Amino acid sequence: MGAGWGGGIIPERKSAGDEFYYLLAVLAGIGAGWLDIKVGDLLLTAMAVLAANMLLGFLSPRKPWRWVVIIGGFVPIVDGLAYVFLSQKPERAQVYESFLAFLPGIAGAVGGAVGRGVVDNLFVKK
Repeated sequence: MGAGWGGGIIPERKSAGDEFYYLLAVLAGIGAGWLDIKVGDLLLTAMAVLAANMLLGFLSPRKPWRWVVIIGGFVPIVDGLAYVFLSQKPERAQVYESFLAFLPGIAGAVGGAVGRGVVDNLFVKK
């Protein structure tokens, strides 16, 4: 039987404590969006997104794409909300380039999940 969409390299784990990780992802996404607005440096924002996704991919490696969607999705949402509500308006290009936060998010989440698999295989409990 094939692996399907839910299977993959990392084996499925049943964990009930994912609520904390979702909260951490939302806070990291809002923080990365705020960083993008206040500093205006896409590279710094990308590094913040990469680090947050790598951490969450390592802590909860099951389905790492969800961390990319949450953290990377909040960057353009916060940019859009800042454009509507704040007096300091980000430029239109800054709002569009905030969608690029998904790219380092993918690398971070998958890298963290694979790193967790490596650590789990190195330190097998017998």
